[in-house]
Amino acid sequence: MNKGELVEAIADRASVSRKEAEVVLNAALETIVDAVSEGNKVTLVGFGSFESRVRQAREGRNPQTGKKMTIPETVVPAFSAGKLFKEKVSIHN
Repeated sequence: MNKGELVEAIADRASVSRKEAEVVLNAALETIVDAVSEGNKVTLVGFGSFESRVRQAREGRNPQTGKKMTIPETVVPAFSAGKLFKEKVSIHN
């Protein structure tokens, strides 16, 4: 499912126009991205949690030369699925 299909599904379920559904979805996604980028954790009970995590510096290799190199520490976004989400997915697989 892509974003357009998600907007369509939200519009159908919420009985709103596609435009209204898209505005609300965009606002929700932007709010989550802003909160996580500021270092906050966003928890949607039953769905999951969005947070930033530190990926430690590590040693890697340049694939072209094979030479060792240090990959610097970085902060990455992370999602952890909630219990209800996990259960629903495991039932359908």
